Amino acid sequence: MLRLLLFLVPLVLSIYCIVEAISARDDEVRNLSKVWWILLVLFFPFVGSIAWLVAGRPQRAARRHGPHERSAGAFPEYDRPGRFAAADPAADEAFLKKVRERAEEQRRKAREQQAREQQEGARPRPDPEGESGKEPGPA
Repeated sequence: MLRLLLFLVPLVLSIYCIVEAISARDDEVRNLSKVWWILLVLFFPFVGSIAWLVAGRPQRAARRHGPHERSAGAFPEYDRPGRFAAADPAADEAFLKKVRERAEEQRRKAREQQAREQQEGARPRPDPEGESGKEPGPA
């Protein structure tokens, strides 16, 4: 059991480190180039893996938010890069007022169109084949 453990731990560790080194961005890898880290882990699995974890692995610093972004810990679906947060309450109120006015205008136009369609439905429609019901012949 101990022999198996001494074999599996370095194997799993080196596989993890190789996958992580391959998937790391070139500009984030520290101290050596990405290729050298992969070769180091491949040729010296245990030592290379430890070295990668200590000295080569990119540091995962917390992402800083832009000036108009927010962090919504309670709702992670809203916490994504590029999602803007309210910065000026007056501008937000003006924007919301415009949105409400536009929505009301669209509702009014839809009601007018619906009334027009109902009025046209009450009138007899002209016969598309002509008034006599005969098919038009060549002139």
